[in-house]
Amino acid sequence: MALIVQKYGGSSVGSAERIKHVARRVARWKRAGHQIVVVVSAMSGETNRLLALAREIQAHPDPRELDVMVSTGEQVTIALMSMALMDLGIKARSYTGSQVKIVTDNAYTRARIVSIDEENLRRDLREDHVVVVAGFQGIDAAGNITTLGRGGSDTTGVALAAALTADECQIYTDVDGVYTTDPRIVPEARRLNTITFEEMLEMASLGSRVLQIRSVEFAGKYRVKLRVLSSFEEEGEGTLITFEEDEKMEHATISGIAFNRDEAKITILGVPDRPGIAYQILGPIGDADIDVDMIVQNVGQDGLTDFSFTVHRSDYAKALEILKPVAAHIKAREVQGGDKIAKVSVVGVGMRSHAGIASTAFRTLAEEGINIQMISTSEIKISIVIDEKYMELAVRVLHKAFGLEQAA
Repeated sequence: MALIVQKYGGSSVGSAERIKHVARRVARWKRAGHQIVVVVSAMSGETNRLLALAREIQAHPDPRELDVMVSTGEQVTIALMSMALMDLGIKARSYTGSQVKIVTDNAYTRARIVSIDEENLRRDLREDHVVVVAGFQGIDAAGNITTLGRGGSDTTGVALAAALTADECQIYTDVDGVYTTDPRIVPEARRLNTITFEEMLEMASLGSRVLQIRSVEFAGKYRVKLRVLSSFEEEGEGTLITFEEDEKMEHATISGIAFNRDEAKITILGVPDRPGIAYQILGPIGDADIDVDMIVQNVGQDGLTDFSFTVHRSDYAKALEILKPVAAHIKAREVQGGDKIAKVSVVGVGMRSHAGIASTAFRTLAEEGINIQMISTSEIKISIVIDEKYMELAVRVLHKAFGLEQAA
């Protein structure tokens, strides 16, 4: 008998029929002798509906009241899921985040979990209940309802698995695992049996939307085994996200090709090369709560430098406006930018022990006439900024160059 936390996203519980389908799956696990905790999101589209409703009332909704409202989406789902399980003869009990006592900080709409009181859940599990918990939500120290931000139900599932020392946390979604890249771009992409937490963190941060990045961070920190499975397929092993030293790990050099279209690039030309200049440029960007990704600085012989960095495409216009007076103040020549770029990344823990990964990537792109605008590297990834129109071609040729279509 194992203790398993299963998380189902909005598409998995998007209708009464889908909720019944999930309940039948949970019932099979329960009847096989396992203890089951189910974490659910709001039904597909419900959170967006509630957010739109709030904006009809208040252009910039009060964060506290917004959390009170949007948290109701998951409350509906936990009740329906519990009813569906009861209808199958399974004892079930639902819990909101506040009823569990998932305590968070008070950063409304983007709270972080501080602690979990799992005693009530353990009692119900001992009494043979399936416990159904609302994802995405908690309460702060003052008892106010809080939400964890988009994708927060994944984090709830992992956090509960950590608190309960579960044998596994299963994330059910609309795909049957983690692939070497997006099969919609590369039909030959294959599902990975296993992937390390390091690789999954990189894939999530670089554009792969299979898992929410905070949940992967949480699982890695507390050593919770994660498995990604399809809620629409009855069978399948999915992808196990585990630790590099696991004996079952595939020892491929490269695990996948990630990509992100949501990037914009800004370059300040002719910047005086002196101490503190990077802070003078990026300080105001940080103060405006704009995240900076890749940074490249080139120093010329004339004592001037060109300073380039990337931001999320939605922050591009705001960042440009901030930098115009900054550039004038530091006496830079001009500010340039563009939002028609994409980031393509080669990811794999095998890079640590294999030479020539970068040269293979660069040669492959050169043979296709794809110009590289920026490069960033770490121990297990190489990220390349290119013109957006070449993104899909770059993903396809890199996927082939590293043999990712071949069976492991």
